[in-house]
Amino acid sequence: MALTSWKAFNFFDVSEVKPAGSESASLFNSPEFSSICSGSDNIFLGSSHGQIRILSSAFNVVRTFHAHDTGSITHIKQIDGTSLLITVSEDLSNEPVLKVWALDKPDKKTGGPKCLSSLNVSNGRKQFPISALATLDNVSQLAVGFANGSVTVIRGDLINDRGAKQRTVFESDEPITGVEFREGPTTTLYLATTGRILTLTISGRGQGQPAKNLEDNGCGLGCMTVDSESGDIVVARDDAIYYYGVNGRGPSYAYEGPKQLVSTFGDLVALVTQPRTDAASKTSILRKFVGGGAGDRYRSSTFALLDTDLKYVAHTEMLMSQVRTVFAEWGDFFLLTLDGKLFRYHEKSLNQKLEILYQRDLYVLAINLAQKVGVDTAQRNVIWRRYGDYLHKKGDYDTAMQQYLKAIDNTEPSQVIRKFLDSQRINNLIEYLEELHEHDKATVDHTTLLLNCYAKLKDTDKLETFIKSGTNFDLETAIAMCRQGGYHDQAVFLSKKHGEHDRVVDILIEDSKKYGEALDYIHRHEPDVAYPNLMRYARVLLEHCPEETTQLFIEYYTGQYRLKKDSPVAPIQATSGGAASAVQNLASFIPLPYRQATVTSSPATQDNRSLSLSAEEAAAAAKADPPREYKVPKPRTAFSSFVDHPDQFIVFLEACLDETNMDESDKIDLHTTLFEIYLDIAGSKTGQEKQKWEAKAKTLIDGHDISMDASNVLLLSHLSDFRDGTVLVREQQGLRFDIFRSYASAGDTAGVIKALRKYGPEEPQLYPAALAYFTSSPKVLQEAGSELDTVLKRIDEDGLMAPLQVIQTLSTNAVATMGMVKKYLGETIERERKEISNNRRLIESYRSETDAKRKEMDELGTKSAVFQTRRCSACGGSLDLPTVHFLCKHSFHQRCLNQVGDEDVECPKCAPTNNNIRAFRKAQEDSADRHDMFQDTLQRSRDKFGTISDFFGRGVMAAPALE
Repeated sequence: MALTSWKAFNFFDVSEVKPAGSESASLFNSPEFSSICSGSDNIFLGSSHGQIRILSSAFNVVRTFHAHDTGSITHIKQIDGTSLLITVSEDLSNEPVLKVWALDKPDKKTGGPKCLSSLNVSNGRKQFPISALATLDNVSQLAVGFANGSVTVIRGDLINDRGAKQRTVFESDEPITGVEFREGPTTTLYLATTGRILTLTISGRGQGQPAKNLEDNGCGLGCMTVDSESGDIVVARDDAIYYYGVNGRGPSYAYEGPKQLVSTFGDLVALVTQPRTDAASKTSILRKFVGGGAGDRYRSSTFALLDTDLKYVAHTEMLMSQVRTVFAEWGDFFLLTLDGKLFRYHEKSLNQKLEILYQRDLYVLAINLAQKVGVDTAQRNVIWRRYGDYLHKKGDYDTAMQQYLKAIDNTEPSQVIRKFLDSQRINNLIEYLEELHEHDKATVDHTTLLLNCYAKLKDTDKLETFIKSGTNFDLETAIAMCRQGGYHDQAVFLSKKHGEHDRVVDILIEDSKKYGEALDYIHRHEPDVAYPNLMRYARVLLEHCPEETTQLFIEYYTGQYRLKKDSPVAPIQATSGGAASAVQNLASFIPLPYRQATVTSSPATQDNRSLSLSAEEAAAAAKADPPREYKVPKPRTAFSSFVDHPDQFIVFLEACLDETNMDESDKIDLHTTLFEIYLDIAGSKTGQEKQKWEAKAKTLIDGHDISMDASNVLLLSHLSDFRDGTVLVREQQGLRFDIFRSYASAGDTAGVIKALRKYGPEEPQLYPAALAYFTSSPKVLQEAGSELDTVLKRIDEDGLMAPLQVIQTLSTNAVATMGMVKKYLGETIERERKEISNNRRLIESYRSETDAKRKEMDELGTKSAVFQTRRCSACGGSLDLPTVHFLCKHSFHQRCLNQVGDEDVECPKCAPTNNNIRAFRKAQEDSADRHDMFQDTLQRSRDKFGTISDFFGRGVMAAPALE
């Protein structure tokens, strides 16, 4: 590639160096000045008198010492990073002298640097000037090229002056114009003559072999150097610049013109050329060995700094004088002309270079330059963004978008999005938005815009690819946009993928109207996910899938909830066709919760039949799976879900009641609610249907251990006019009188008679109430018929009412006639007469008995008693003294009484009777203070007056004794 096609820039600031001191100002223009080099933050100048001057960065002479006694110092080389300095002096009458100096070690005699070693460079006793010098960094080997075409290699420890060996390794008829070392597994010496480029292995594998010819074109003196970064050898010829590496010649760059000097500065190549003249001669190369004429300093030359990697000219200028040498130090590049002028070339900063490239719209070169320098990502992104802006202005939208995509990490998305809002650029916009999501830089608005773009293009494939790609985006926004755009399946996919189970159910029900699929999805998840969604959409699901939804409610509220699974399918036998087998294999990779329960299959053949299990087997397999463990909610929480669905509600309630582990409070809720629904349905039916539902309601409350509150049953029965319910509850609660009263208040004489016959034996007070009811109106009295006599007879037999009370009750409404109660009154009067007669006879007997007892007591107190008994009442033996006689006419031996001390003696024969009398009397006295017992007995007694008389005899009515 010709250099004429390369872009040229001014990436360097040029300034002439003018030393301040008088001594320094004349050094570069002095006739004594013979050589120069740089290194270790200094510049080293050699003179024709053998002196070395060291200049600082301010170009002041900081040190001067005498290096050689004879000859001119023609070559100087400083080993960068060390204190070693190599000098060579020549006078053409003797062999050149090479010395190695340690600048940091002073010599005690001279005060200058210490000379580590010194030797004469052998050239076979041929007096030719040195044309090239190269050394390894450790100074273990040096190569010296001579103008007569010979090369001498010096090996040894020159630093410690332990001797060195010299050997001429190459001889040629052509002058040596350059020598350079390349280190690696082997150390290779590159040789340049005026007619050839050669390599010579001086250590390692291949050592001792003759020089290998690389190319039959040489170069001029000073036109060969080494690239310190890559290690390649750079050769400048009149037609081009050539690179040589380990594999031979590398790339070349055409650049016409006579070359005077080549060097490197970092990754740049410094090149000095002369104007082409028609009288060019081969002898022009040799002129450099003996010096140019006086007119050379007035001839112009061209200086250029080239970047061969990026193929641009970093700096070029025309110099009005010939260039003597170039060198680099302190981060700058220096050029010294023959007229003694020193120019400093200071490289501009990267930002300055980029601005120059921006001004010329050379963004590709700017990007390459930034990448080569290794700038950070943020700065590279700035270049890409500016390049994108430039291309956008030119109308190259696709390429511009590519630049924006590269700069996406540090670019405000809105700056790019605004440029592509035109509908014609929607594809570019989509590309950018997708990349934003890929880099996790998208916001909610970006997701919304991207999905809107998909919707506008109706590109379902891209939409699905986007949501299935795993790209980072705002889930809420993506789902919302899919739902708004009608992409319900995609919204469901996103929700399932991210575990948004509630949202999946919401989309299936609210948007897709796929109620069965929604219920199936709910049934395939754990209780903590299934229950909230079931309760949230219970009414809708009951409306469209009543049976399935009711069954799911039953399973959950009875603690039998199991995850729904597809019916297992037996393995299909091998068939000759491979398609069905392939489909079956693919189906096995689908996650079970998302696999459809029913799959459309191909028609069965003799060799290929679906071996699905039967429904009964599938149900048995499902039951084998144990129910999930969860807290079963109270059934009342589901009641509101069954509004407007009474049939399903009844199924649910009845199934819950069949569960044996239900809490008592829950059973009460279930019974009460089911009872109410039965009555509500019965109220809307007629005939046998009504009786059927009332019978179901009656079954719930028929029994002694119903799980319902009596007040609730009574209230519901009353509101629904369900009398059987009222009766059953009152009967179970022992409220027989209320049952009777309910019949009476309703005017149901048959019911009154039925209740009287059923409850009368246990509830006698019903007969007085029945008597009052039967005589309440002529109609009731007529309906009662002979039942009135039965009531009067029972009242009379049980003494439930006094005759006077009966007469008062019958006379209240003036309905009953005297003829109806004539028999009752006659029997009552006759019985009363007999009772009075019996009572009188009993009174007379009690009086006569009392008088006899009192007379006997008086006689015992006033008259003496005669005892004629001769035998002991205890032992039956004849009485002998001492003898004890009792007033009861019993006599005993004193020894038979078992008397202890002076205690009172009681007749053993009469003692039990006396004890009973005393106990009875004590009981009477004690009961006299038990007024509660008196009242209770009186309350339960049929003969109130007889009870009072009995307790009066016991002393209940007696006045308390005074103490």
